[in-house]
Amino acid sequence: MEVEQLQRSFIEYTSGLFREGFLDGQFSQLQMLQDETNPDFVFEVVSLFFEDSDRLLHDLSLALDQQNVDFKKIDAHVHQFKGSSSSIGAQRVKTACIAFRSFCEEQNVEGCLGCLQQVKQEYLLVKTKLEALLRLEQQIVAAGGAIPTLNEFS
Repeated sequence: MEVEQLQRSFIEYTSGLFREGFLDGQFSQLQMLQDETNPDFVFEVVSLFFEDSDRLLHDLSLALDQQNVDFKKIDAHVHQFKGSSSSIGAQRVKTACIAFRSFCEEQNVEGCLGCLQQVKQEYLLVKTKLEALLRLEQQIVAAGGAIPTLNEFS
């Protein structure tokens, strides 16, 4: 596939992620921080988000599986997850975390369990979509092209 076609695919795919609410303007900010001196910036930040998210989801599952649920601990994990989701622009994950925190405040175990499933689902969706976006970036670079910036297609 030629570079221009890969770049068009990248633009269309990224636009769709914004349109569908998977990503917000914070992700645009991350992309603008990537340049020749730090060409892997977005990849590194997103990879850290994946690592943190996997750990937090594991910790949340364990915490909700306890006989005596520690809602303060769960809320702290959800708060951290909301922050990391927000920092990379994972809009739908952040929104699911906000709902999750309200169930923590109510100390509602069933509500928290439902929200955990919702957060996991939104995270897995955005993870799959970001992995595809990063693969597309790698293809563009491998073909000798530059990653289009978001303001090039707004």
